[in-house]
Amino acid sequence: MSNVTFTATLAVLPSGVANVIHTYADNIIENSTFNMSLQHVESQVAPHNEQSRRQTRLLEIVGKALPPFPHTVLELTAILSGPSADVKKAAKLIRTDATLSAQLLRMCSSPLFGLRSRVVSISQAATLLGADRLRTLVLTTSMVDLAGNGLPPGESTRFWRHSFLAALLSEHLGKRTGYSESEQAYIAGLLHDIGQVPQWMILSEEKANKTSPPPENWFDNPSVERDYFGLDHCQLGGQMATSWNFMPSFIDVLVNHHNSERAEHDPYLARIVGGVEHFLLTMAPDNAEEGAAIEPLNEAQTAEINARASSEQRSSHSYSDSDWQDIHHDLEIEYERLLPIVAGGLTSLVSQPA
Repeated sequence: MSNVTFTATLAVLPSGVANVIHTYADNIIENSTFNMSLQHVESQVAPHNEQSRRQTRLLEIVGKALPPFPHTVLELTAILSGPSADVKKAAKLIRTDATLSAQLLRMCSSPLFGLRSRVVSISQAATLLGADRLRTLVLTTSMVDLAGNGLPPGESTRFWRHSFLAALLSEHLGKRTGYSESEQAYIAGLLHDIGQVPQWMILSEEKANKTSPPPENWFDNPSVERDYFGLDHCQLGGQMATSWNFMPSFIDVLVNHHNSERAEHDPYLARIVGGVEHFLLTMAPDNAEEGAAIEPLNEAQTAEINARASSEQRSSHSYSDSDWQDIHHDLEIEYERLLPIVAGGLTSLVSQPA
């Protein structure tokens, strides 16, 4: 009934009856408005409460549920760092850990590390690899093992495909731009997204509890992650690396690889990994299915992702436009070369048990 019709109807009724009906109608309207306002508030509060719950759970996982970084690996990293690195002492320590030894030998056989000789012993691996590469392999082995415990089976290949491509391309870009610590660039590229592991653990719990899933564009998208989880993977990765006593330069990369200009400890390293991350986000769709071939995006798709990256601060690089054009072209060539190598390496590392 329209307001005009309602008012005309009241006019022909006795005044007492009309007043009662009018007051009753006002109460209905007021209550209806209150209920609508309450529903609006609840609709705003509910997502916030869910976000707070997820954030609390993420902090619990990072603080308690994730295993500590293995003491043996931390000791090996110390032995293999600096001018006094001792590969014989490192090999002796590795042999005391049967699981680490087996994983390391399997890693040596992977195409990802390009060893031409068949490695049958830890001593041989130490001799062939040298201190820097042995340290890299030890860290890689531990990260594959740690992340494997938290990633859903369907996401493991995608996560490591991106991580190994980032590692190899960061190493390549480091050498290309004259960065003296190419092994550091490799490790930083490998670790940069480790903060996604507790997020995937949360999503497995959310799926089991049949709660609302995140938006489709959440993956590797810090602003959307913060809206849904309360924390993004950069913040989580920084907390994890701090608890594991990683070097400040690595922590800097984990926290700032989507905004590398904010890095403080080693801005060159953050710039390298940030540039590679930005490049990779323009090369492959987030929702590429397990085992699917990765194809470079066409010009329109690339423009769309670049626009989204700019508007959402999804990723950025801190190179000049002219430098970035040359770097991007060089990374495209290296990316095409690495794709089959990474695919072959993941088959042996991710699919098989340790």
